[in-house]
Amino acid sequence: MNRTKGDEEEYWNSSKFKAFTFDDEDDELSQLKESKRAVNSIRDFVDDDDDDDLERVSWTGEPVGSISWSIKETAGNSGSTPEAREQLKGRNSFYTQLPKPTSTYSLSSFFKGRTRPGSFQSLSDALSDTPAKSYAPELGRPKGEYRDYSNDWSPSDTVRRLRRGKICSLERFRSLQDKLQLLEEAVSMHDGNVITAVLIFLKRTLSKEILFRELELRQVALRHLIHFLKEIGDQKLLLDLFRFLDRTEELALTHYREHLNIQDPEKRKEFLKTCIGLPFPAEDSAHIQDHYTLLERQIIIEANDRHLESAGQTEIFRKHPRKASILNMPLVTTLFYACFYHYTESEGTFSSPINLKKTFKIPDKQYVLTALAARAKLRAWNDVDALFTTKNWLGYTKKRAPIGFHRVVEILNKNNAPVQILQDYVSLVEDVDTKLNLATKLKCHDVVIDTCRDLKDRQQLLAYRSKVDKGSVEEEKIDAILSSPQVRWKN
Repeated sequence: MNRTKGDEEEYWNSSKFKAFTFDDEDDELSQLKESKRAVNSIRDFVDDDDDDDLERVSWTGEPVGSISWSIKETAGNSGSTPEAREQLKGRNSFYTQLPKPTSTYSLSSFFKGRTRPGSFQSLSDALSDTPAKSYAPELGRPKGEYRDYSNDWSPSDTVRRLRRGKICSLERFRSLQDKLQLLEEAVSMHDGNVITAVLIFLKRTLSKEILFRELELRQVALRHLIHFLKEIGDQKLLLDLFRFLDRTEELALTHYREHLNIQDPEKRKEFLKTCIGLPFPAEDSAHIQDHYTLLERQIIIEANDRHLESAGQTEIFRKHPRKASILNMPLVTTLFYACFYHYTESEGTFSSPINLKKTFKIPDKQYVLTALAARAKLRAWNDVDALFTTKNWLGYTKKRAPIGFHRVVEILNKNNAPVQILQDYVSLVEDVDTKLNLATKLKCHDVVIDTCRDLKDRQQLLAYRSKVDKGSVEEEKIDAILSSPQVRWKN
């Protein structure tokens, strides 16, 4: 081991050993993987209880036979010459004395494939009980795999990689021409997710004027951007886009939708007032005006009813306390509220149902249906009767229902109306089959009996006789009709 200074420098400079890198060739990587598999099959390394208390270490201070030593030996030997390996053998023959614990196995005996004397179990038995646990460091990926993170992909390659869900940076596309080519490649792929990803990149790296100008020539990408801005709620950029494209109706509608984000009723009312003059179509302009007027009425009604409810002097609010505020409710809900709490008020008040009907041009069917539901819920049967009673020019009264009396019966039954009330309205149903079905279902016996008599259907009347109680008034009535000589039966 005695060398001159020149010989020692020549030795170290001529060494052909090299450290492991990710650029190693596949044969070197396969050797490293074999080493990893060998080392990973061991859980514990313990030496047996022998007389040898020495442990060998290399020139680097690492124990001979350790994991790091085995990896370096494999990598080094793969590219060295016989002369270099002989020199390495001499270099690794330097030992020092280090204490080591009592053990059953030694690392060197493992690599030789045998157990040390005095062990109680064979190495193969020990390995069979060893769980799969990694002790060696993770080996590097092949050099080709790191091309996934390269920045030299073309626009078409980049788009294909995005479509496959690969990680791909778009920052390398700096010029406007490259960005537009990337967008065109994405559109040609017909993949909405890729188009949206590229549009997000363009939105972040281009000015609004350039972005809008280029998208105006590319309608597919433009539609994707509009949908994306609506989804994320970027109303400001969406308004700027519609303004640039001169889409006045969409601009007005987008501006109107912003009222949904305003919680304060007064501020929302003022915002709706600014929407009235926007370029909506004629029909939509009427809806915007009605929305503003309705909210204005609701604010007035809410303030007044809150005061009456807190005072506790109004009977309707004492018996039926309000469950929710009327603010921002739909028109039909507001009408139901007015029919429930303010049904008898004069037409001149804002909370009058008749006033609401005329102001917002509510159809008769909708008004009758809503008023019937509200008054039946309060069991105000006189109001229900008055709702369907009309007078002709001679003063005669007649019941008329624009929604059909079968709907009236359904609503009354839903609100647990008395049988007598139900019978009055079942008898007004025009269709005979519908009338018989409703009367049978709701046990309106008089209606069934009178209808069978008018139809002169003896068999049906006999069949219904078996459904009524024995000795009841209904049974006596049926027997009287069946025995009457004035009725001429069809069967």
